[in-house]
Amino acid sequence: MSVRIIVPHAPSPAKFQDPVRTAKGQPRAQVAPQGLQTLWINTGTLCNITCAGCYIESSPRNDALAYISPAEVAGFLDEATFRGEPLEEVGFTGGEPFMNPGLLAMLADVLARPGLSALVLTNAMQPMRRYADGLMKLQARFGSARLVLRVSLDHHDAAIHDLERGEGSFAKALDGLVWLARQGFTVHVAGRLGFGREGEAAMRAGYAALFAEHSIAVEAQDPVALMLFPEMDEGAEVPEISEACWGILGKAPGSVMCASSRMVVKRRGAARPAVIACTLLPYDTRFELGATLAEAARPVALNHPHCARFCVLGGAACSR
Repeated sequence: MSVRIIVPHAPSPAKFQDPVRTAKGQPRAQVAPQGLQTLWINTGTLCNITCAGCYIESSPRNDALAYISPAEVAGFLDEATFRGEPLEEVGFTGGEPFMNPGLLAMLADVLARPGLSALVLTNAMQPMRRYADGLMKLQARFGSARLVLRVSLDHHDAAIHDLERGEGSFAKALDGLVWLARQGFTVHVAGRLGFGREGEAAMRAGYAALFAEHSIAVEAQDPVALMLFPEMDEGAEVPEISEACWGILGKAPGSVMCASSRMVVKRRGAARPAVIACTLLPYDTRFELGATLAEAARPVALNHPHCARFCVLGGAACSR
């Protein structure tokens, strides 16, 4: 997932402080777990590039979240099975997941388990290409239907994409995307709505033209196959979400992604991984729920601007 974070000024200090009540004293909205359908694995914050506005501050030097191991991931998958969770999808994000040398083993473990699919968020650049043979072997063993690689292309225009990810990065990412498509992998693309000043319809048309030019089998009008994420401005004013908001907005708590997903991270120096509520909040300890899926199966207070802007008001989700 690629989400730009902009911090021009600090939000009001009275907001998003109390997990129980909003700044206006209203009961804060909470989201109760409704069964784990998507388990996110953060493979580590190391990345081969440094983006201008990475929400997780990934870079070639940031190892605040360390490489998680295949054995550690297997432990959470085993726990999900033991608990009878309705797990359908395991997503791998980073950093760049292909920087983690254990990624292919983790993918093989997921795909070998009945009913599970795997989703990898990647920039499709050199780290992924190093594992071309391994990816082909996974495809030969398990097929392409249950393995999706979502490639980050912030915009269909190379110059705009490169402003965020560095000169020449668009060409390298597109080359990786084309390779995946030609090899028959199931590919999706992640873009950035804030980069599309022309509007969403025109932006999707631009992607469609790019996909057609390079024979990439991605339906640009499909909001899952081409996910256009909203911009995340931590400094902009955003309303807090109270319990009354569900009725006002006509939205059910179960539609918010923390109702059915959790993310596993391994902090640098930690003895074991931790389970957190949301992919967007890897460093906020208020959203660390425990060391096991059982401990993490509890309500989440929507006590962060991202909860409002991205999930409730923006209606976005990171999984398929």
